[in-house]
This record gives sequence, structure tokens and C-alpha cells, in this order.
Amino acid sequence: MNPMKSLAAGGRQTEIVGFVILAAVLLVLLPAVTDVFRLNLYGKYLTYAFVAVGLVLCWGSAGILSLGQGIFFGLGGYCMAMFLKLESSTPEATAIQSTPGIPDFMDWNQITELPWFWEPFHSFGFTLVAVVLVPVALAFVIGFAMFTRRVGGVYFAIITQAIAAILTILIIGQQGYTGGVNGITDLRTLLGFDIRSDQAKFVLYFVNAFLLLGAIVLAMIVRRSKLGRILVAMRDKEDRVRFSGYGVAGFKIFVFCFAAALAGVGGAMFTLQVGFMSPTFVGIVPSIEMVIYCAVGGRLSLIGAVYGTLLVNWAKTSFSESFPELWLFAMGALFIAVVLAFPNGLAGVYSAHVAPRLKRVFARSAAASKAGDMAAPGAATPSAAAAE
Repeated sequence: MNPMKSLAAGGRQTEIVGFVILAAVLLVLLPAVTDVFRLNLYGKYLTYAFVAVGLVLCWGSAGILSLGQGIFFGLGGYCMAMFLKLESSTPEATAIQSTPGIPDFMDWNQITELPWFWEPFHSFGFTLVAVVLVPVALAFVIGFAMFTRRVGGVYFAIITQAIAAILTILIIGQQGYTGGVNGITDLRTLLGFDIRSDQAKFVLYFVNAFLLLGAIVLAMIVRRSKLGRILVAMRDKEDRVRFSGYGVAGFKIFVFCFAAALAGVGGAMFTLQVGFMSPTFVGIVPSIEMVIYCAVGGRLSLIGAVYGTLLVNWAKTSFSESFPELWLFAMGALFIAVVLAFPNGLAGVYSAHVAPRLKRVFARSAAASKAGDMAAPGAATPSAAAAE
């Protein structure tokens, strides 16, 4: 058998086993050992994992480091929040306002009519489409403007940071239309179901987990396809790929939009599980944190990105409870440690140190089991078999 094909088959098998284990952890282990409050907390962590999975493709496979993924996470979250806010802002529920039938923060800001761009979000179907298409549309505009002019590397990272800062300022400044610094809050129901109840939180966790697993499967398909191989080739030798006749800009735009779509879905699920959306999830700091999730898990590993997200957020919650003012310093130290000590993240540590030892243990166990079978009473020895 071709050694390269054998190696690829082994990597594919390892990835499938890792996916099955992750599915068991998310769908069986965590619901079995945690209460509803903690399960909802883990569900919130998993919404960030959508962004981390997208970054594995965008940064790990294609070499495009985006420090503004919070933009797309926030846009998806705001789209869902707009639908939920309109559902809870019926004329009956807002009868005490001077203008019933519009969100409360609009009434506080003397807006007397629902803005035109809010109107389509009365439809749940439109909202589901907008959760994906709005982030993708902005990602396409950014990608087309940057990649067709061959802007990349650190320049692209800085530009995405600047866009995240601009969008945060815009959201805060347009308080009458976006809720301002407080965001869109007091979200209660989804199609009539109370999303604040324990039962709803339990169901939303599983919806979130299944969507995340589906996103990982899609990302695996992309990476295993010819497109995935072209992305890796672009990361390593972009000029060679361009001179081979491929449209490098088009491939970069695609993977950037794909990552934006995943981030938008994560943002929508965050809004459903937490019950609000604010500009604090759109800016520079959350975007950098999302990159750290990916880096800790391993920017080349889809499964590792999920574990990295869970680990960093668990540490953030635990550390912040005791030393809230020191968390940002701890996050910076963690990022430096990842870069210097284990640049391939948890997945790299596993493949370099844990996996070889497990293989040796399994090999010795298999050899011992085979030797025991050979020495078992009634088993034919090599000399007996030769005599026969």
C-alpha cells in the first residue's frame, strides 16, 4: 500500500475517533454529570467553539489570521436578538410605553416608529437566513476588498481589528436602534416558548451541541476535499498556487465567508442561551479571546479547537471568581505560553506525547494477549505443528 495513502487513512481514522469521543462528551457525559445551570454555562462556551472551528479553517488551513471574528459572532447574535425582542414587544406587552409595539429602548430614545431594517425580523424564517447571510455578506465585502489587492498577514489582522472597533462604536452610538452599550436585553420567548426555563435551557444545549457537531463535519469535508488541499498549499506557497492558475483571492474569500457563517450561527445560539446580546461581544478583546481558544486547542485541529474553547472558558470562569482583576493578564500569559511552549496547542501535545505512548501500551497489550493465546492449554505449539 502507498505509504502516503496509509498515513492519510490513519489521520482520517484518528479524526473520526476524536469526533466520536467529542460527541460522547457533549451529548452524554456533560448532561449526565452537571446540573441545568452548569449545562447552560457549557452551552455558552460551545457557542464560542463555532468561531474556533471556523478559525481552524481560516487561520490553520489557509493562513488567514482574523482578529475580528467577534464582528460576525455579534452580527449573528444581533439578528437573533432583534427577532426575540420584537416577539416580546407586542402592543399588549408594551402598553405602558408612549409608543406601544416597539422595543423599550427605542421608546426611551423618543423613536416613534419601528425602523425599516427591523421590520423583516418579525419573520423567524428570515431571521434564520439573516443569521448566516448578514455575517457572510460583510465578510465577502471585507474579503473582496482585501484579498483582491493581496492584503494579508499582519496587515489583514490589524484591519479586522479596526473594523471590530468601528462596529462596536457604531452599535454604541446608535443607541436608539441597537440598544447602545446595554445591547438588546430582556429576551424571553422563542416562538412562544420561554427560553429562560430550565427545560428550554436543556433543549437549547442539545440543539447547540448538534449544530456544532454538524459544523465540525462540514469543516472536515472541506479539509478533506481538493479545496482543503488548495487552502493548505496557499498557506505554505501562495505564489506557487497563483502561478499554477488558481484564483487565490476567490479561495480566501470563500474560507473567510465560511468562518463568518459559523461565527454567525454561534452568535445566534449565544443569544438564545444567554438571553441578551451586547456590543461587548463584537469588539477587539472578545475577538482576540476567540483566537486564543483556537490556539490553545490547536489551530490545525477541529476537535482540539472545541476542547480549547471549553478549557479556556472554564479557566476564565474559575479564575475570575477568585481573581477577577487578573484574568486579562492570565489570558495574555496563556497566549504567550501557547506560542513558546506548545505552538500546536493541546492537539499538538496529544499527538507528540500522549498518542505515541498509548500506541506502545496498546501494542504491548496486544502482544501479551497473543502470547497468552499461544501458551493456552490445548493450543498447538510451533514444534507440534511442524511435526504434524
